[in-house]
Amino acid sequence: MMMKMKRLLLLLKPLSVSSPPSHTHPQILQFLENRRKVHHDAINFCQAILQKKLVEWKAVLRNNLSQPINNVDLVVTVGGDGTLLQASHSLDDKIPVLGVNSDPTEIDEVEQFSSEFDATRSTGHLCAATVENFEQVLDGILEGQILPSELSRIMISVNALPLSTYALNDILVAHPCPASLSRFSFRIKEGDKPCSPLVNCRSSGLRVSTAAGSTAAMHSAGGFPMPILSRDLQYMVREPISPGALSDFMHGLIEHDQTIVATWTCKKGVIYIDGSHIKHTIQDGDTIEISSKAPVLKVLLPHHLLYLGKRTTKFTAYPQRES
Repeated sequence: MMMKMKRLLLLLKPLSVSSPPSHTHPQILQFLENRRKVHHDAINFCQAILQKKLVEWKAVLRNNLSQPINNVDLVVTVGGDGTLLQASHSLDDKIPVLGVNSDPTEIDEVEQFSSEFDATRSTGHLCAATVENFEQVLDGILEGQILPSELSRIMISVNALPLSTYALNDILVAHPCPASLSRFSFRIKEGDKPCSPLVNCRSSGLRVSTAAGSTAAMHSAGGFPMPILSRDLQYMVREPISPGALSDFMHGLIEHDQTIVATWTCKKGVIYIDGSHIKHTIQDGDTIEISSKAPVLKVLLPHHLLYLGKRTTKFTAYPQRES
């Protein structure tokens, strides 16, 4: 049964990005122009589909999103994972989001130009739709046949004050200069009870990811993919210097009822949230608490991710909770 009026927000990746340098190869210029056109056509296509449905909707460029999203029943992002991530920072745990990958990578194209330039387009890992199936997926949502999943997000507190932004993918705590050393210590706690020894680190920083973000930077750094519906977090000390006897604690899991508590001991530091655009400055002596106690995000996920999310996987390459 088709639901009555739905209020939708269509959140759009901008059409144009910064102009390429004048010396850019013509073949690359043609590729970039094609990407712009494909994205433009995807926006028009999605708007044409919405015009046919019994829904109220409005379109907003993601760069113009400055307030929390409310008074809508569904957010549809048109772009890639970056647009969905940006939407997540303005959403509570009530409004679901559907990602439409407007410019999917084409394997044949990547192979064709591999010796000339990187022809990768948009990954869209969390996007359940493209122009090929957008109407089908939208109808399934409106008819109540396709339901959102609840993804964990990261809550961060600095000196016991919670930050207003929750991370859907990951956070990085590091010195603002990538060539500089990061000094910090941490331990994992459950309530007031320590679950690990105090680990003192000199490294390139500390990365913490959700299950959804475990296939992104965390995986590239040597971490393991997690079932996407897991409530646990994964952490990794980046490039630790002489970890010694505590080497087993450089990488592991923070279970859903645990918190990793870190003390920053450099003059300068930054917490980067879901990339480089959102950041919070920290300083010597600050205490950072990181957990999965943030409100969940409701996301309409691709079917293959749901299948993987229901699998049970046993990980052994991390320190176990102390008894």
